[in-house]
Amino acid sequence: MDFIVGTFNHSVLYTLHFTPPSPTTKKEASLTLLRDHPAVAGHSWLSCSPDKKYLYATAWTKPQPSVAAYRIKSSGREIQFLNARHVRALPGYVCANSTHLFSVGGPTGEVFRLEADGGIGPLVQELDFVTGQGENVSEKRGEVAHGSFGGLRHGSHSVDLSPDGSKLYVADIGRNCIWTYAVTKTRDMSEKPLSKLKKVMSTREGDGPRHVWPHPGGKVVYCLQEHTSMVDVFAVAEGEEGTGLEFKQAVKIIPAEEDVKKYWADEVRVSTGPDPMKPRYLYASTRGLEAKTKGWVAVFKLGDDGLLASEETLHIWQTPTSGGLANAIEPAPWVKGKEDDVEYLAVTDSEEGWVFMLSFDGKQICEVARLNLGKTDEGNVVGCATAVWLGDSKGGNVEFFRHR
Repeated sequence: MDFIVGTFNHSVLYTLHFTPPSPTTKKEASLTLLRDHPAVAGHSWLSCSPDKKYLYATAWTKPQPSVAAYRIKSSGREIQFLNARHVRALPGYVCANSTHLFSVGGPTGEVFRLEADGGIGPLVQELDFVTGQGENVSEKRGEVAHGSFGGLRHGSHSVDLSPDGSKLYVADIGRNCIWTYAVTKTRDMSEKPLSKLKKVMSTREGDGPRHVWPHPGGKVVYCLQEHTSMVDVFAVAEGEEGTGLEFKQAVKIIPAEEDVKKYWADEVRVSTGPDPMKPRYLYASTRGLEAKTKGWVAVFKLGDDGLLASEETLHIWQTPTSGGLANAIEPAPWVKGKEDDVEYLAVTDSEEGWVFMLSFDGKQICEVARLNLGKTDEGNVVGCATAVWLGDSKGGNVEFFRHR
């Protein structure tokens, strides 16, 4: 199985190959670098097009930040730069449907039309998360470790589509809320694709919503809270607009005895198989704010409806480092017909430049392989950011749980 890793500080994209352990041959798991590819900047966030033919990325270009597009060729062995478009503020996340690319970062966001060749076309809509929205509650925390990244840690941070593509979710750390939009697929330049905005406030003061991740059934979303190391579960409101969210559950994703002030939560995901529409597990990760504080990956049992079957962790695993700016988790695609019932996750680390592969067998998380991406020509650690899976390079039958 192959995946692409981006970095915070190095103008390179990496294609890696993961081989799971074999119960029959007794071979151990392995993680290898297939190829590195020149990039236009460090890419802190990566997102594939629905058909996996194109890669879209945040681009921390200077003096003005951008979003970038690449063509994925030869199963990720070749990644061809297409183009980039400037954005107003340092971008945090990007995602795309078949017609548009969506980007947010700090105070603002943008919507670009996508061209027929996968490139990023003209700007068609701008988003403002500040004007008329009151004080920024995250900024009241004062100075934070690692800095604010151009407002990313005190503003809008993530953007993601519902599984059917009809809704868009933006997590906003600064306004302590989730912004929800209705989405229209259109190539008409005069028509804005986002409408029917709603602002869903967090359930606790100072939560700092960082990322909203949808259940593949579309009726539940999970919100990871950066400041409180919690994951909240919301039901998607029924009705004509369907952009409302109703709070249902909350879980802490670090050990009960740990101080949340020592951590900043990073990502939330769901498992990918064996039934892609009914993930069995919820995964969430945290980072330590200082190098001496190691991060965590927690896993919870889900019901078929997407709600938590229990608020107790099935297992919580301490990461080898603090994670630096990362500790981002990305479950591998499920491969039909494999011999065991184990799931695998990639974890990226920017502190020392590691990519870790974890396994989960329903009871325990274990590290099964690791790879270090080394240092830049300037002698800096390659700060691994996030990963996106491409699937089974051998042509196996792979189920992806997201269909847009």
